[in-house]
Amino acid sequence: MTDKLTITAPDDWHVHLRDEEMLERVVAYTARCFRRAIVMPNLRTPVTSVDAARRYRERILSASPEGVAFTPLMTAYLTESTDPDDLEQGFQEGVFTAAKLYPANATTNSAAGVTDLAQIASVLSRMEFIGMPLLIHGEVTDADIDVFDREAVFIERHLRSLRTRHPELKVVFEHITTEQAVDFVGSSNRNLAATITPHHLQINRNAMFLGGLRSDFYCLPVVKREQHRLALRLAATSGDPRFFLGTDSAPHPRAGKDTSCGCAGIFNAPYALESYAQVFAEEEAMHHLEAFASLNGPAFYGLPVNNDTVTLEKVAVEVPKLVNGLVPFHAGETLPWRLQPCM
Repeated sequence: MTDKLTITAPDDWHVHLRDEEMLERVVAYTARCFRRAIVMPNLRTPVTSVDAARRYRERILSASPEGVAFTPLMTAYLTESTDPDDLEQGFQEGVFTAAKLYPANATTNSAAGVTDLAQIASVLSRMEFIGMPLLIHGEVTDADIDVFDREAVFIERHLRSLRTRHPELKVVFEHITTEQAVDFVGSSNRNLAATITPHHLQINRNAMFLGGLRSDFYCLPVVKREQHRLALRLAATSGDPRFFLGTDSAPHPRAGKDTSCGCAGIFNAPYALESYAQVFAEEEAMHHLEAFASLNGPAFYGLPVNNDTVTLEKVAVEVPKLVNGLVPFHAGETLPWRLQPCM
């Protein structure tokens, strides 16, 4: 196995940069090696308008490290009152790269999300017509559905029929967690892709209860059984262009994690590429890492690949227990691959 790997500079196709003080604390870790990032719009006041997206983009750029080539790609938060004309305007002006569908109350700051897909039928039809990608948090929120089954139920209740009604709509099934999602995306012939996070490749649901309740491993969608983790690893490392990198890095302050609330989210940005590299090396698939991290996403979105490179070397890196006051994924562990400085 090689001890060094140089690949086209990667992008993160799903990240939460938050806002205000938290944005200032975390954006540099995403900009460290990802040249572009699809930024989630679920702020406390959701990003639902073109003007709000412009202002948020400017705040991100202002908080980004000087001299670093980093482009935030903005998304629109879909609600049942979203105006198709406004959405199209934002897309045609290059402000919105995609729109995000949150089922109401599925995750952090999603109360304003969609309760009934029929209510946004005109929006989805317009997106289909103009070629604007739809990004989906794919879970049902019914209290009577087991939390570990909500992704699989979403596929059967909603995603299959949505794909039938809108066959030309480009859909990204975000942060998939189950073998059912892998099979559904893998059986699609076009216009459907999925992002996969490093934590869903690295841990199963036992991690949340190892030595007590571990809030730093609690995320939404929650990590699942080992059989699902193995299916995700097989998909991510297969070279299949329908699967690509999306960290879903989602920081919370300690007061938000270490409470009875236990806010959902894993802060994996500081060592995300090193984490992915470990998985690909363990699966003897380092030759597919570039496609997963750097090529498949731009191809699906119709964007050019980045014109520079990053290098990973097989040198152990110790992950600190705290990064800028936040607990990173792999805190206290040693990862076998190190990203050479790129800032």
